[in-house]
Amino acid sequence: METIRTIMEHRSIRKYKSDPIPEGIMQEILEAGTRASNTGNMQVYSIIVTQSPEVKEQLAPCHFNQPMVKEAPAVLTFCADLNRFSQWCQQRQAKPGYDNLLWFCNGTIDAMLAAQNVCIAAEAHGLGICYLGTTLYTASRVVEVLRLPKGVMPITTVTVGYPAEQPLLTDRLPLRGIVHSERYDNYSTTDIDQIYAAKEQLPLTQRLLAENDKQTLAQIFTDKRYPHADNLAFSRSLIEVLEQQGFMNHDE
Repeated sequence: METIRTIMEHRSIRKYKSDPIPEGIMQEILEAGTRASNTGNMQVYSIIVTQSPEVKEQLAPCHFNQPMVKEAPAVLTFCADLNRFSQWCQQRQAKPGYDNLLWFCNGTIDAMLAAQNVCIAAEAHGLGICYLGTTLYTASRVVEVLRLPKGVMPITTVTVGYPAEQPLLTDRLPLRGIVHSERYDNYSTTDIDQIYAAKEQLPLTQRLLAENDKQTLAQIFTDKRYPHADNLAFSRSLIEVLEQQGFMNHDE
């Protein structure tokens, strides 16, 4: 029940105290990450723990200079990592075949499962966390800063530290908007209206509409936060980094 309570009380923390995270606690939450489910018990992921001000300073532009990157005591970068497993195969007279999109996806799944375990463990210790969705946007720069070799791709970044704020819980869609029984049941117009009704009526939504001079919350997502042109540009950049890091070999 305590774990469920921790999950249900999750908040994204963007302001942190300067208190360092005790080494024992950091070790425990990282161990929790390694206990996550993973592909074939291969653990094709790595976690890079950044605590030095110098490296955090270099990482900050990768995350659009959000202050929490430099303020949080620890910045964890979760990577799909086929480098380590492939090296092991080669050193054991086995020929690895993981330089392709399938195994990038497998590594991504492994990395995200480990990340969520780490976050739940961190919050159980009273720490705050925030996922940074900027990692894939600037993957080439993250690769450079963290010196990631071929076969390693940054997937997500999490800031960790003791909270200096206690924000309200953010809204979530109702369960009926997420869960399907037996098979996917596509949404009717009425379903969509009902699923998003509460989100659209929030005071925060009304404030955002006024600030952005938009008629609907959907327009804020499509026109302001994630516009089509930006999506295409970041997608092209991501494909280039995947090629560079060795995940686009689809030949025999």
